[in-house]
Amino acid sequence: MADTITFYTNPMSRARIVRWMLEEIGEPYETVVLDYGTTMKAPEYLAVNPMGKVPAIKYGETVVTEGAAICAYLADMFPDRGLAPAPGNPMRGPYYRWLFFAAGPVEAAVTAKALGLLAPEDKKAMAGYGTYEDTMNALERAVSGSPYICGEQFTAADVYVGSQIGWGTMFGTIEKRPTFLEYLGRIQSRPAARRANELDDALMPKQEPQG
Repeated sequence: MADTITFYTNPMSRARIVRWMLEEIGEPYETVVLDYGTTMKAPEYLAVNPMGKVPAIKYGETVVTEGAAICAYLADMFPDRGLAPAPGNPMRGPYYRWLFFAAGPVEAAVTAKALGLLAPEDKKAMAGYGTYEDTMNALERAVSGSPYICGEQFTAADVYVGSQIGWGTMFGTIEKRPTFLEYLGRIQSRPAARRANELDDALMPKQEPQG
């Protein structure tokens, strides 16, 4: 395996989730910032991700795209970091369950709400998330009753689920329920989360001063 992970990103994207995960892992990585509509759609990057979207990582000859998949991959590649319950641990089930629940029903429901395209009552059975309300209630269950999704162990699932909740409550697509805000307070205070935000914020386009 190569010593350095290559991280393809844009600070105004879901790649911020992967930045946080990389900071939790603590391994060296190279950041490649891509721009929408230009370098993100260039042949060089399309060879990495044919979707022309970020995030993506390359480690040795392995390419992984999709935020949840990258989080799970990194947790498994560096098991000594303790960011996933070990195989055979009963918490491995909830870890996978809620990580991919956030990547599936939560992502779909939140996007549909933001676009004003939530499934009507007579079509809700066709939507993977069912109803927005059911999805939010299930999400609240995931972060209730213990400090983290896997009890006392902070994992990659918290990175991904927490990022979804953080963005949703910021942009108004997820309700600011007390349970959500308490959970965010715990995970967003982590040193790796703070470092990741500082690094990505430094890459944000600078606004010209108004005269």
